[in-house]
Amino acid sequence: MHVSKLALTDFRGYAEAMVELAPGPTAFIGPNGQGKTNLVEAVGYVATLASHRVASDAPLVRQGADRAVVRCEVQRDGRATLVELEINPGKANRARINRSPVPRPREVLGVLRTVLFAPEDLAIVKGDPDSRRRFLDELLIARSPRYHAVRADYDRVLKQRNSLLKSAGAAARAARGTGADLRTLDVWDEHLARHGAELLAGRLEIVETLRPLVDKAYDAVSGGSGPTGLDYKSSLGPDTPLVPDRDLLAAAITAEVSRLRGQELDRGVSLVGPHRDDLVLSIGDFPARGYASHGECWSLALGLRLASHDLLAADGGEPVLVLDDVFAELDTRRRDRLADLVAQRGQVLVTAAVVEDVPEQLIGGRFDVMADEVTRVR
Repeated sequence: MHVSKLALTDFRGYAEAMVELAPGPTAFIGPNGQGKTNLVEAVGYVATLASHRVASDAPLVRQGADRAVVRCEVQRDGRATLVELEINPGKANRARINRSPVPRPREVLGVLRTVLFAPEDLAIVKGDPDSRRRFLDELLIARSPRYHAVRADYDRVLKQRNSLLKSAGAAARAARGTGADLRTLDVWDEHLARHGAELLAGRLEIVETLRPLVDKAYDAVSGGSGPTGLDYKSSLGPDTPLVPDRDLLAAAITAEVSRLRGQELDRGVSLVGPHRDDLVLSIGDFPARGYASHGECWSLALGLRLASHDLLAADGGEPVLVLDDVFAELDTRRRDRLADLVAQRGQVLVTAAVVEDVPEQLIGGRFDVMADEVTRVR
């Protein structure tokens, strides 16, 4: 699998841009703020319907434009598939595959798979649990696009249930009747348990599959500085068996929600479910967060992304690997190890401020980027 053409209209700073790409490594070289990361961001958007840099679509549209369009031609098994995405902030986005409209943009998920590593990925290791939950969910969706709808359904239920908890709790504190609200809350409890169990089971399955791959990748990047651990920490508590059985997990969520009903009404938030969970990362006998050195955190973050690439490749269709401004942050030893590990992968897109930051084996094709102008060098 590889991207053969990328065309942008009013995306970020680009009024128009088009690049043709080949399998193997390609480097985009240019000073910071000139538009090189915008190119790989567009590739990632086609694969995930999200940006790795911002939470909303509005910043993706060039200032003064009403919409942005990303067109991406993907080659897989000798066949070309054209994906077109129209980004409309404040309105529904639209998508086409091979020039035919699809009912929902999420229908394009799975046409292109990417694994992106960027400096922001340090937050997976050092940051809040939300970063690690997002990492798991994005990988889960890349592997099985149906989980995009599962997560969207869970987020919708959670938002509605939290709103109901706030209103029911306020009514209870004001000594007004709350029977109707609580009866409605029972219905949303069922939805939370069902959708939460589906998302939780998927996460547990992905962690189990990923665990040995991360250990292997971290060892390769770091040069053998210790085994890694991935342990899923659930809001269901330590006594609940964490097995990917949807019915058992739904029953466990229901029981815990019932036990904490009073606390949830007092606080106006849902205290049980995948949105409260965490992925505990460790190196040797210690959790990485708070104990690992800066270099170890970099190696572990890289290991997580390389393991994700291996997992998706094993499912069929090697994903495009994107390394966004990574090499300037690495010491020479880790830089060389990473280059050796990724040079022979299917398609590798690299961005860097100066060409000297990129190992020679990763400069196959080269584009210079300056003031949102892209020029092929070789």
